Amino acid sequence: MTMDSSNLRPIASSRELLQQLRYLGDVVAPATILPVVLEQVGLVESYAALETPIGPAFVVYNDYGVSAVMRAPSEADFERQFRRRFGRSLRRLPALPTELRRLLHQSLIGTKGASPRLDLRRLSEFERAVLLKVRQIPRGEVRPYAWVAREIGSPKAVRAVGSALGRNPIPLLIPCHRVVRSDGNAGEYIFGSEAKRTVLATEGVDVQELEELVRSGTRYYGSDTTRVYCFPTCRNARRITARHRVPFGSTKAAAAAGYRPCLVCRPAQAS
Repeated sequence: MTMDSSNLRPIASSRELLQQLRYLGDVVAPATILPVVLEQVGLVESYAALETPIGPAFVVYNDYGVSAVMRAPSEADFERQFRRRFGRSLRRLPALPTELRRLLHQSLIGTKGASPRLDLRRLSEFERAVLLKVRQIPRGEVRPYAWVAREIGSPKAVRAVGSALGRNPIPLLIPCHRVVRSDGNAGEYIFGSEAKRTVLATEGVDVQELEELVRSGTRYYGSDTTRVYCFPTCRNARRITARHRVPFGSTKAAAAAGYRPCLVCRPAQAS
């Protein structure tokens, strides 16, 4: 029985294909291909430096948004710190994309509506709740840790709130610097207490004045015209003139005097 030679061609083609595939083992891909491929599938992120109120910082971003903001003495130190903390790969760029850089700059100086996308996918549900709530604190205002805990429905989780803020991967953009201790002290900060004071000062918060208020027994300001009390940095509290300003040391004292909590800063949540 003879076999038509035309039937042998597919077999020959398959053999040729296998032969060619074996040669691929000797091919060396350009070093630039792997980072690009990893970035496309979401396994590597890009970064570049950005000037901030406390000096240069490194901003990491991906297709979902900014995923980290960190400070380090050099790019090499930053990359080591990032990999040690997050375990992800990085690709250095000479500069951030123009639109992202514009949004970041506007966000840092307080331009309304400037809100770069943030990547919080890798955080726990509790951590996201804490950071998203902190992001709502207006520029130039501060809130105590207990306020954040109560606002997210976990009034007893003050320590956990502090821990979540200590792990904030995107400081400055998620303003954990706007959360202070109930005693008026600025408290800890990822970039250090002095950096926290500097950032708050650029936003118009006088930390020393707040500390002096608490030492004098004042934690809230009330208005004897509206009978409403606020946190001292609340925009409504700033409108109270000295002659109509009533100091309170606690929410209970304010309530006993017939004052109701401000609907904007919600100080009753910090009791």
